[in-house]
Amino acid sequence: MQPLLSDACTQTFDMVLWSTLIAIVVGLPLGLLLVLTDRGGLLQNVVANKVIGQIVNVGRSLPFIILMVALMSFTRWVTGTTIGTAAAVVPLAIGGIPFFARLVETAVREVDGGLVEAVQSMGGNTWTIVRKVLVPESLPSLIASTTTTVIALIGYSAMAGTVGGGGLGDLAVRYGYQRFETELMWITVGILAVVISLIQFAGDFAARALHHRGGRSGPAPKLRLLKAEETEKPDTAEVTKAA
Repeated sequence: MQPLLSDACTQTFDMVLWSTLIAIVVGLPLGLLLVLTDRGGLLQNVVANKVIGQIVNVGRSLPFIILMVALMSFTRWVTGTTIGTAAAVVPLAIGGIPFFARLVETAVREVDGGLVEAVQSMGGNTWTIVRKVLVPESLPSLIASTTTTVIALIGYSAMAGTVGGGGLGDLAVRYGYQRFETELMWITVGILAVVISLIQFAGDFAARALHHRGGRSGPAPKLRLLKAEETEKPDTAEVTKAA
């Protein structure tokens, strides 16, 4: 039983790790674009916003088991197979991208608009605002969003196991259900419950720690820019004296 559990945990860890990384890398800019291209956004483009929003909505509306079946041809083209851990990463990542993008959108919309206006008034461009304001200020919420995404992907990975994806879900179905080894099935459920609880605790702890620090590792962007501007300005008394 121990080797089976060890292999299943490793497979689940690999599936969730890689799908989470892909979901973050793609979902983060997608969520930012949903905010930036919205009405009144820095890159206002109603058509682009509607298109991106519709793609995200379609991705979120599909049940994961249906998404896996619909993506079988694409999964085979990417990985060369539809069975195994590597194949399961493809639908997991595609299912996680729109999920995480919507959470990013919600987190970024909570940022104080006054900070954005302050950076704009000082000549900051869109990239500066995203890098110095939107992402740092929404970091606690982004950490919480990542935690939620990881937990959702763990649940998806268990469903992926039912169609040959491997991992704890596959172990629970093949041994716990089909071979009537109830003890193994409940051990699998217990492992998933413990792992999810630990991830939730770690995510909540990191989000609270960042929130207490103001969601950033240094002074507020507005204050940093103000200080930089004051440093660049010559002293008034020295200019008068020189004149």
